[in-house]
Amino acid sequence: MRHRAQRFFLAHLAIAICVAGSAALLGAGESPSARTNRTARLEWFRDQGFGLFIHWSHDSQLGSVISHSMVGADEDYLRRFVEDLPRTFNPRKFNPHDWAALAKLAGIRYVVFTAKHHSGFCMWPTATTDFGIRNTPFRRDIVGEVIEAFRAQGIVPGLYFSPDDFWWLWRHGVPIQRGQAEVQPRHHPGLMAHDQAQVRELLTRYGEIGVLFFDGEAEGLRDLAWELQPDVVVTRGAIETPEQFIPGQPLEGAWEACLTMGTQWQYKPANESYKSGWECLSLLIETRAKGGNLLLNVGPKPDGDLPIEQEERLREIALWMFVNGECIHGVRPWIVTNEKEIWFTRKRDADILYAIVKLPPSARWKYGEWKELVLQSVQATDQTRVRVLGQSGRVLEYKPAVVPQTTWRQEADGLHIRAMRAQRLYNDHAWPNPVVLELSCVRPAERFLPVPSGPARKDAGKGAPAP
Repeated sequence: MRHRAQRFFLAHLAIAICVAGSAALLGAGESPSARTNRTARLEWFRDQGFGLFIHWSHDSQLGSVISHSMVGADEDYLRRFVEDLPRTFNPRKFNPHDWAALAKLAGIRYVVFTAKHHSGFCMWPTATTDFGIRNTPFRRDIVGEVIEAFRAQGIVPGLYFSPDDFWWLWRHGVPIQRGQAEVQPRHHPGLMAHDQAQVRELLTRYGEIGVLFFDGEAEGLRDLAWELQPDVVVTRGAIETPEQFIPGQPLEGAWEACLTMGTQWQYKPANESYKSGWECLSLLIETRAKGGNLLLNVGPKPDGDLPIEQEERLREIALWMFVNGECIHGVRPWIVTNEKEIWFTRKRDADILYAIVKLPPSARWKYGEWKELVLQSVQATDQTRVRVLGQSGRVLEYKPAVVPQTTWRQEADGLHIRAMRAQRLYNDHAWPNPVVLELSCVRPAERFLPVPSGPARKDAGKGAPAP
């Protein structure tokens, strides 16, 4: 395969012609650098709040890190990775409608699927290379089926695309590296043309794509994306996308944290350890309190099923979101991110504040237990109302003498709230996850209003100011 130069000459000539045409379409007076995400679309993106990342490729069969095992590999390994491994990739249990139905239940609003990772293996039947799904026993258009299934559930389709392409480097005798300037598309016109042709395929074949994640240098690709689909939101490559961590304080504008449930992006059958459902929810809550989106990753097995550990966590999230999802979608930060274990979000288009009581599982809020909370950053008004999300406030099961009505009073030290957890979500009552209070018609306490000229505070004690 390395030496089939003639075979690809005509294809790459056609690609170069397409790229030249794309440049002409920009217009004589328009600089590519002038293009950017549209402001209204970024606000739309911030409203979504919660996305599902899906890392999947043909090397999921090995349970290895996706793509990166090619870096530093010898010639025999690379040949077998490119020529032999696709011949056994046949995910007979692949049913993206099951993935999408579970994602919908979990309150996920958009999906980002790995159309092409760094290896260069394409999960759609591209005309640009034979290193892809078309030359496997499966042959079906996985990208197209994922987009169709999630779109049918009302979940916005998005795509991950790597400008790095280890297959292209190997075929052209370039040592495979990641993150080094000498292997970037800007130093290899052929690779840039190859990438641009693939982006053009993806953005003209499947209808509207909501989100694009360029995992590498996006120059020459994001502008083409905005040319083809002006409303697409480019995340990595255009906004902050912290990976495997949540920033200590809010970032300005739209941003997205991407994190795994375990230690690896792709399926890891052995030597893996997973975050608990409570930890996954904590990531979601803290990200939203700081104004970001959470892109939570799953890695399907090579047969197409989700690992049971990942399904379990999504279902735990689904139960919590079924009760509390309104504190995640369409929200923005409060004047502080948190007051110790209580985290805040506020509705973007309504006078509603959410106080998310995120106690550690060992100190969980027990069923039928009264708690008194003091919110120092919140000032009540004459119209204030407070309730526990999901609860009527009228009934505690099997205890008709108890009325679990939430009450509140304003004191000099803050808003005092007395509330009970009165909804039974597990048979054993041992629901470990956060309880959410909805507060309407409240205002910021004056002493917590941010000082414009002062430095931003880090998360500690009373929380960090929102941007």
